[in-house]
Amino acid sequence: MDLKLNGKRALVTGSTTGLGEAIAKLLAAEGVTVIVHGRDAKRANAVAEAIAIAGGRAQIALGDLATDEGADAVAAQAQEGGAIDILVNNAGYYHHLNWTTALPDKWIDTYQVNVLSAVRMIQRLVPSMRELGWGRVIQIGGGLAGQPIPMQPDYNASLAARHNLAVSLARDLKDSGVTSNIVAPGAILVPAVKELLEKIAPQHGWGETWEEIESGCVRDMVPNDVGRLGRPEEIAAAVAYLASPHADYVSGATIRVDGGTIRSAF
Repeated sequence: MDLKLNGKRALVTGSTTGLGEAIAKLLAAEGVTVIVHGRDAKRANAVAEAIAIAGGRAQIALGDLATDEGADAVAAQAQEGGAIDILVNNAGYYHHLNWTTALPDKWIDTYQVNVLSAVRMIQRLVPSMRELGWGRVIQIGGGLAGQPIPMQPDYNASLAARHNLAVSLARDLKDSGVTSNIVAPGAILVPAVKELLEKIAPQHGWGETWEEIESGCVRDMVPNDVGRLGRPEEIAAAVAYLASPHADYVSGATIRVDGGTIRSAF
Protein backbone atom coordinates (compact mmCIF):
# COMPACT_ATOMS: atom_id res chain seq x y z
CA MET A 1 0.00 0.00 0.00
CA ASP A 2 1.38 3.38 -1.00
CA LEU A 3 1.08 5.74 1.96
CA LYS A 4 1.67 8.73 -0.36
CA LEU A 5 4.38 10.15 1.88
CA ASN A 6 7.18 10.41 -0.65
CA GLY A 7 8.78 13.85 -0.50
CA LYS A 8 7.42 14.78 2.94
CA ARG A 9 9.71 15.91 5.76
CA ALA A 10 9.34 14.61 9.31
CA LEU A 11 10.93 15.41 12.65
CA VAL A 12 10.80 12.48 15.06
CA THR A 13 11.91 13.58 18.51
CA GLY A 14 13.87 11.13 20.60
CA SER A 15 14.64 8.94 17.59
CA THR A 16 18.12 7.64 18.37
CA THR A 17 16.78 4.44 19.93
CA GLY A 18 13.64 2.45 20.71
CA LEU A 19 10.26 3.55 19.40
CA GLY A 20 11.58 6.76 17.88
CA GLU A 21 14.22 4.90 15.89
CA ALA A 22 11.65 2.44 14.54
CA ILE A 23 9.32 5.30 13.58
CA ALA A 24 12.11 7.18 11.82
CA LYS A 25 13.19 4.12 9.84
CA LEU A 26 9.67 3.21 8.71
CA LEU A 27 8.86 6.78 7.63
CA ALA A 28 12.15 6.89 5.71
CA ALA A 29 11.25 3.61 3.99
CA GLU A 30 8.04 5.33 2.83
CA GLY A 31 10.03 8.09 1.13
CA VAL A 32 9.99 10.65 3.93
CA THR A 33 13.09 12.72 4.64
CA VAL A 34 13.48 12.10 8.35
CA ILE A 35 15.18 14.39 10.83
CA VAL A 36 16.64 12.16 13.51
CA HIS A 37 16.64 13.95 16.85
CA GLY A 38 18.57 13.29 20.02
CA ARG A 39 21.16 14.72 22.36
CA ASP A 40 23.98 12.34 21.42
CA ALA A 41 25.60 13.01 18.05
CA LYS A 42 27.12 9.53 17.75
CA ARG A 43 23.80 7.77 18.26
CA ALA A 44 21.91 10.18 16.00
CA ASN A 45 24.46 9.73 13.22
CA ALA A 46 24.26 5.94 13.56
CA VAL A 47 20.49 5.98 12.96
CA ALA A 48 20.82 8.44 10.06
CA GLU A 49 23.53 6.30 8.47
CA ALA A 50 21.41 3.16 8.81
CA ILE A 51 18.56 4.95 7.05
CA ALA A 52 20.89 6.06 4.26
CA ILE A 53 22.29 2.55 3.81
CA ALA A 54 18.72 1.28 3.43
CA GLY A 55 18.13 3.83 0.65
CA GLY A 56 16.35 6.49 2.68
CA ARG A 57 17.04 10.15 3.40
CA ALA A 58 17.90 11.41 6.87
CA GLN A 59 19.33 14.45 8.59
CA ILE A 60 20.05 15.02 12.26
CA ALA A 61 19.02 17.68 14.76
CA LEU A 62 20.68 17.79 18.15
CA GLY A 63 19.37 19.55 21.24
CA ASP A 64 17.68 19.28 24.61
CA LEU A 65 13.96 19.88 24.14
CA ALA A 66 13.52 20.42 27.88
CA THR A 67 14.88 23.95 27.36
CA ASP A 68 13.77 26.80 25.12
CA GLU A 69 17.30 27.17 23.77
CA GLY A 70 17.51 23.50 22.87
CA ALA A 71 14.11 23.59 21.17
CA ASP A 72 15.16 26.65 19.16
CA ALA A 73 18.28 24.83 18.00
CA VAL A 74 16.39 21.67 17.03
CA ALA A 75 13.71 23.60 15.14
CA ALA A 76 16.35 25.55 13.22
CA GLN A 77 18.30 22.43 12.28
CA ALA A 78 15.16 20.53 11.32
CA GLN A 79 13.99 23.26 8.94
CA GLU A 80 17.34 23.81 7.21
CA GLY A 81 16.22 21.66 4.29
CA GLY A 82 12.63 22.89 4.18
CA ALA A 83 9.47 23.07 6.25
CA ILE A 84 8.48 20.15 8.46
CA ASP A 85 5.30 18.39 7.29
CA ILE A 86 5.14 15.76 10.05
CA LEU A 87 6.01 16.22 13.72
CA VAL A 88 6.19 13.10 15.88
CA ASN A 89 6.57 14.02 19.54
CA ASN A 90 8.12 10.84 20.87
CA ALA A 91 10.85 12.12 23.21
CA GLY A 92 10.17 11.26 26.83
CA TYR A 93 11.30 9.31 29.85
CA TYR A 94 10.24 8.16 33.29
CA HIS A 95 11.74 7.59 36.72
CA HIS A 96 11.14 4.38 38.67
CA LEU A 97 9.48 6.33 41.47
CA ASN A 98 6.41 6.12 43.68
CA TRP A 99 4.26 8.61 45.60
CA THR A 100 6.89 8.83 48.34
CA THR A 101 9.93 9.30 46.12
CA ALA A 102 8.40 11.31 43.25
CA LEU A 103 8.99 14.70 44.83
CA PRO A 104 7.85 17.93 43.16
CA ASP A 105 11.22 18.55 41.49
CA LYS A 106 10.93 15.17 39.77
CA TRP A 107 7.41 16.06 38.59
CA ILE A 108 8.84 19.25 37.08
CA ASP A 109 11.61 17.31 35.33
CA THR A 110 9.10 14.82 33.93
CA TYR A 111 6.79 17.57 32.66
CA GLN A 112 9.66 19.45 31.04
CA VAL A 113 10.70 16.36 29.05
CA ASN A 114 7.37 14.64 28.43
CA VAL A 115 4.97 17.57 28.03
CA LEU A 116 6.67 20.92 27.51
CA SER A 117 9.12 19.48 24.97
CA ALA A 118 6.11 18.65 22.78
CA VAL A 119 4.57 22.07 23.37
CA ARG A 120 7.81 23.76 22.36
CA MET A 121 8.04 21.87 19.07
CA ILE A 122 4.35 22.39 18.27
CA GLN A 123 4.68 26.13 18.76
CA ARG A 124 7.79 26.27 16.57
CA LEU A 125 6.73 23.99 13.71
CA VAL A 126 2.94 24.01 13.39
CA PRO A 127 2.65 27.63 12.15
CA SER A 128 4.39 26.69 8.89
CA MET A 129 2.08 23.67 8.53
CA ARG A 130 -0.90 26.03 8.77
CA GLU A 131 0.61 28.24 6.08
CA LEU A 132 1.10 25.25 3.78
CA GLY A 133 -2.41 23.95 4.47
CA TRP A 134 -1.27 20.44 5.35
CA GLY A 135 0.53 18.79 8.24
CA ARG A 136 0.54 16.09 10.86
CA VAL A 137 1.23 16.26 14.60
CA ILE A 138 1.41 12.90 16.36
CA GLN A 139 1.93 12.44 20.08
CA ILE A 140 3.26 9.16 21.45
CA GLY A 141 1.12 8.63 24.54
CA GLY A 142 0.20 5.50 26.44
CA GLY A 143 -2.52 3.56 28.21
CA LEU A 144 -1.40 4.85 31.60
CA ALA A 145 -2.89 8.20 30.59
CA GLY A 146 -6.36 6.79 31.23
CA GLN A 147 -5.64 3.86 33.54
CA PRO A 148 -2.80 5.00 35.81
CA ILE A 149 -0.94 2.64 38.09
CA PRO A 150 0.27 3.34 41.66
CA MET A 151 3.89 3.62 40.54
CA GLN A 152 5.35 6.50 38.50
CA PRO A 153 2.57 9.00 39.26
CA ASP A 154 4.45 11.84 37.56
CA TYR A 155 4.81 9.78 34.39
CA ASN A 156 1.15 8.71 34.39
CA ALA A 157 0.06 12.34 34.70
CA SER A 158 2.44 13.49 31.97
CA LEU A 159 0.95 10.95 29.56
CA ALA A 160 -2.53 12.23 30.36
CA ALA A 161 -1.31 15.73 29.56
CA ARG A 162 0.08 14.57 26.21
CA HIS A 163 -3.28 13.04 25.29
CA ASN A 164 -5.17 16.11 26.41
CA LEU A 165 -2.99 18.63 24.58
CA ALA A 166 -3.25 16.60 21.37
CA VAL A 167 -7.05 16.82 21.37
CA SER A 168 -6.99 20.51 22.28
CA LEU A 169 -4.59 21.09 19.39
CA ALA A 170 -6.88 19.20 17.02
CA ARG A 171 -9.73 21.56 17.91
CA ASP A 172 -7.47 24.57 17.36
CA LEU A 173 -6.41 23.23 13.94
CA LYS A 174 -10.00 23.09 12.66
CA ASP A 175 -10.23 23.66 8.88
CA SER A 176 -6.45 24.11 8.57
CA GLY A 177 -5.55 20.86 6.79
CA VAL A 178 -3.37 19.93 9.77
CA THR A 179 -4.36 17.09 12.11
CA SER A 180 -3.36 16.13 15.64
CA ASN A 181 -3.58 12.57 16.94
CA ILE A 182 -2.16 10.17 19.50
CA VAL A 183 -0.63 6.70 19.25
CA ALA A 184 -0.81 4.96 22.63
CA PRO A 185 1.57 2.01 22.93
CA GLY A 186 1.28 -0.76 25.45
CA ALA A 187 4.33 -2.60 26.77
CA ILE A 188 6.77 -2.62 23.86
CA LEU A 189 9.88 -4.75 23.50
CA VAL A 190 12.57 -2.11 23.15
CA PRO A 191 16.14 -3.02 24.22
CA ALA A 192 15.83 -1.35 27.64
CA VAL A 193 12.65 -3.30 28.42
CA LYS A 194 14.20 -6.61 27.39
CA GLU A 195 17.25 -5.92 29.53
CA LEU A 196 15.08 -5.08 32.55
CA LEU A 197 12.89 -8.17 32.15
CA GLU A 198 15.87 -10.50 31.82
CA LYS A 199 17.30 -8.95 34.99
CA ILE A 200 14.17 -9.42 37.10
CA ALA A 201 13.08 -12.77 35.61
CA PRO A 202 14.77 -14.95 38.29
CA GLN A 203 12.94 -13.26 41.18
CA HIS A 204 9.61 -13.83 39.40
CA GLY A 205 10.35 -17.41 38.39
CA TRP A 206 9.78 -16.75 34.71
CA GLY A 207 12.35 -19.22 33.42
CA GLU A 208 15.55 -18.76 31.45
CA THR A 209 14.64 -18.56 27.76
CA TRP A 210 13.31 -15.33 26.29
CA GLU A 211 10.06 -17.07 25.32
CA GLU A 212 9.50 -18.07 28.95
CA ILE A 213 10.40 -14.62 30.24
CA GLU A 214 8.08 -12.81 27.81
CA SER A 215 5.22 -15.19 28.59
CA GLY A 216 5.70 -14.75 32.32
CA CYS A 217 5.88 -10.97 32.04
CA VAL A 218 2.65 -10.80 30.06
CA ARG A 219 0.90 -13.16 32.43
CA ASP A 220 1.97 -11.42 35.63
CA MET A 221 2.60 -7.78 34.74
CA VAL A 222 0.97 -6.64 31.49
CA PRO A 223 -1.89 -9.00 30.64
CA ASN A 224 -3.36 -8.48 27.20
CA ASP A 225 -5.45 -10.30 24.61
CA VAL A 226 -2.58 -11.07 22.23
CA GLY A 227 -0.31 -12.74 24.77
CA ARG A 228 2.99 -11.03 24.02
CA LEU A 229 4.76 -7.69 24.17
CA GLY A 230 4.43 -5.31 21.26
CA ARG A 231 7.22 -4.61 18.80
CA PRO A 232 8.51 -1.12 17.94
CA GLU A 233 7.62 -1.64 14.28
CA GLU A 234 3.95 -2.01 15.23
CA ILE A 235 3.94 1.44 16.81
CA ALA A 236 5.75 2.82 13.78
CA ALA A 237 3.06 1.42 11.48
CA ALA A 238 0.31 3.27 13.36
CA VAL A 239 2.32 6.49 13.21
CA ALA A 240 2.92 6.08 9.48
CA TYR A 241 -0.81 5.66 8.85
CA LEU A 242 -1.69 8.79 10.83
CA ALA A 243 1.07 10.69 9.02
CA SER A 244 -0.32 9.78 5.62
CA PRO A 245 -3.03 11.38 3.49
CA HIS A 246 -5.05 8.20 4.08
CA ALA A 247 -5.74 9.62 7.56
CA ASP A 248 -7.03 13.01 6.37
CA TYR A 249 -10.35 12.38 8.17
CA VAL A 250 -8.73 11.38 11.49
CA SER A 251 -8.05 14.11 14.05
CA GLY A 252 -8.22 14.25 17.82
CA ALA A 253 -8.11 10.45 17.90
CA THR A 254 -6.19 7.92 19.95
CA ILE A 255 -4.99 4.71 18.31
CA ARG A 256 -4.14 2.16 20.98
CA VAL A 257 -1.48 -0.36 19.98
CA ASP A 258 -1.37 -2.43 23.16
CA GLY A 259 -2.64 -5.91 22.40
CA GLY A 260 -5.84 -5.12 24.28
CA THR A 261 -4.15 -4.16 27.56
CA ILE A 262 -6.52 -1.22 28.07
CA ARG A 263 -9.93 -2.79 28.50
CA SER A 264 -12.24 0.02 27.53
CA ALA A 265 -14.75 0.47 24.73
CA PHE A 266 -13.94 4.19 24.47
